[in-house]
Amino acid sequence: MSRNMQLTVIVRPYYEKDLEGTYPRLASYLSHLDPRPANQNPSLYELVGQLDQLLYRFDGTPLMEALLQHKDRLNNTDRLIQGNIADRHLAQADKLLYTIEDIFDEIESQLN
Repeated sequence: MSRNMQLTVIVRPYYEKDLEGTYPRLASYLSHLDPRPANQNPSLYELVGQLDQLLYRFDGTPLMEALLQHKDRLNNTDRLIQGNIADRHLAQADKLLYTIEDIFDEIESQLN
C-alpha cells in the first residue's frame, strides 16, 4: 500500500429492478421496521456485513428467524469473499457472491 493512496474494491448492488423488486418480502421487512436500508437499495453483501445489527433490530420477527437460520453460512461466505478480495482473486469472490444470492433467495422464500 502506498503512503498516500489505497486500492479498494467496491461491491455494488445490481438488481434488475431494485432490492424491493428483486426481494420484495425482504425489502418489506427492512422498510417496515427501519425505512433506511430499503431506501438505500443496499447490496446483499452489505446486508451480510450488517448481519448482527439486523438480527438485533429485527429480534422476534420472521426476518430474524430466517437470518439466524442462515447466519453461519452467510458469515463463512463473507469471510471467504473478504479473503479473496484481499488476495485479488476477484473471479472467486464474484462466484461466492452467487452463494450469498442463493442464501437470500432461500430467506426470501421463508418470509411471509
